[in-house]
Amino acid sequence: MFYPQVSDFRPEAKNLPMILLTLETTCDETAAAIVNDSLKVLSGVVASQAKLHEIYKGVVPEIAARAHVERILPVIDETLKAADLTLDDIDAIAVANTPGLSGSLLVGLTAAKALCFAKDIPLIAVNHLHAHVYACQFASETPIYPCVGLVVSGGHTHLYHYESAIESRFLGGTIDDAAGEAFDKVASMLGLPYPGGPSISKVAVDGDKDAIKFPRSFLKEDRIAFSFSGLKTAVRYAITGPGKFDLDNVSLTPERVADLAASFQQAVVDCLVAKSVQAVEQCAAKDAPRRLCVGGGVAANRVFREQLKQQCELKNIELHFAALEHCTDNAVMGAIAVERFKAGLFEDMSLDILPGLIREPKAG
Repeated sequence: MFYPQVSDFRPEAKNLPMILLTLETTCDETAAAIVNDSLKVLSGVVASQAKLHEIYKGVVPEIAARAHVERILPVIDETLKAADLTLDDIDAIAVANTPGLSGSLLVGLTAAKALCFAKDIPLIAVNHLHAHVYACQFASETPIYPCVGLVVSGGHTHLYHYESAIESRFLGGTIDDAAGEAFDKVASMLGLPYPGGPSISKVAVDGDKDAIKFPRSFLKEDRIAFSFSGLKTAVRYAITGPGKFDLDNVSLTPERVADLAASFQQAVVDCLVAKSVQAVEQCAAKDAPRRLCVGGGVAANRVFREQLKQQCELKNIELHFAALEHCTDNAVMGAIAVERFKAGLFEDMSLDILPGLIREPKAG
């Protein structure tokens, strides 16, 4: 598992039903939500920073942190108002403290600690990656655990095996860039707007996915791993020519952009689908349910959803996607803290952030 070590802090047990306020500030979305122990969403607010970072074609950590400082309290106030509640009605506060950008994480954690201290209510730590998988529960009428979970987003492309919402084992992940980061960088190369995922998906509709044979790392290996750095380089060479890197003097026709976008997207999708199915097959050999849950921003990609659904039907795998509105960063997925509340897993005021890319233990 990848949670901070649980402290000895054990607040007095509360009788259910319980109302939880969740905060999410791991990257460039300032979000809050209120849910109860039955996973009913009472309210949810997301303040996007996309316009702030668009000019830079990627998230600028300092800008993101400053924007969180400005927005966190108004977002919390709006979330409480939308649920017709006050802080006095909240039984616990959950906050994502890992992984993410240092400054962004600190804003959310500081706000959560201050509110918990002022109201004398429990503080619960949320792992942002596991929360993305938990988001699938809101789109399912049946329990999603145990399962294999794929987190595929701008900063992460990881596969886990879950015995429950709070028991996980790392299976494998990207050894360099995340799929979402590759989408952003390739979109920039092609002169498409940020964020790159939606831009490439839109343009790729008019392209030929077989126009350029881009590499697909680890596709024929037993190892559960991803790599998209070489794919980005291959796209650049397809634009500029072998061994050249200057994009300023390159002029691409709309048809060429569409073909590059479609071919790149297909290469990413092929890797994500193959390794996800492979992970389920490997875990199924250990008598685990053949169930796959997928969350994260890239999980909203239409081609990826369609092809993964087709493969899961062929392989008799039960597939769950997070709803489109819960794929990108949001606080509703922080409701995974309900499971930690029920298990008595609380934190004290020494809880700290664990920023950056997670250095997972070896798979196995």
